[in-house]
Amino acid sequence: MSKQSILGRIAQLAKANVNALLDQAEDPQKMLDQMVRDYTNSIADAEAAIAQTIGNLRLQEQDYQEDVRAAEDWGRKALAASQRADEMRTSGSPDAAKFDNLAKIAIGKQMQSESEARSAEPSIQSQNEVVDKLKSGLDTMKGKLDELKSKRSELIARAKVADAQSQVHDAVKSIDIMDPTSEIGRFEEKIRREEAKVMGQQELAASSLDAQFEALEDVGHQTEIEARLAALKHGGQQAVESGASQSQQGSGDAVEAEVIDR
Repeated sequence: MSKQSILGRIAQLAKANVNALLDQAEDPQKMLDQMVRDYTNSIADAEAAIAQTIGNLRLQEQDYQEDVRAAEDWGRKALAASQRADEMRTSGSPDAAKFDNLAKIAIGKQMQSESEARSAEPSIQSQNEVVDKLKSGLDTMKGKLDELKSKRSELIARAKVADAQSQVHDAVKSIDIMDPTSEIGRFEEKIRREEAKVMGQQELAASSLDAQFEALEDVGHQTEIEARLAALKHGGQQAVESGASQSQQGSGDAVEAEVIDR
């Protein structure tokens, strides 16, 4: 994994707006679970890449220190060879030039080591800056991961509360549907209809009884008419006279009652 891709991924994840992502999610809890997994995996990848980058940097630093030490060592060897050449030249030894050549070789090695050390310095400095950014980005990612976990816990708690409220609401609706007072009202209405039915039956029975009595009265009246007609036919004039005599007696009784009254 290249340094640029590591930095790019860290920057992208660190700038992620958790709330905006949740607003767009159909199932926020599932999305949070997935984001937690993604962030955890990304952090693990970033940590491995950063560790490798730091390891490479430490190797470069070690190589740099070795170049610095080598330059110093070759410098000391060049000085020693030069001093030995001067001593031998003073004593008239023909080997003085040999030690001067050794000093030159040591100086060349010193210059090579110094050059390698100087060329490594910009790279080491750059790598240190990269490592600092990677560490900072990794800390930001870990903070985002903690935020995600906190959001997830909060969301789960809110979901449970919402589910409980929904259950209570459904229970209340169920109670409204099976309201005992409404059942009593319907039962009372049923009783009223039964009472009205009985009243109608009673009224119907009473009207039928009155009709029966009226029929009986009509029969009695007709019977009396028939009886009188028969009496007329069988009694003849006697019945008429008897009727007149009864009428006169009734008138006499009325006159006598009037005299007494006076």
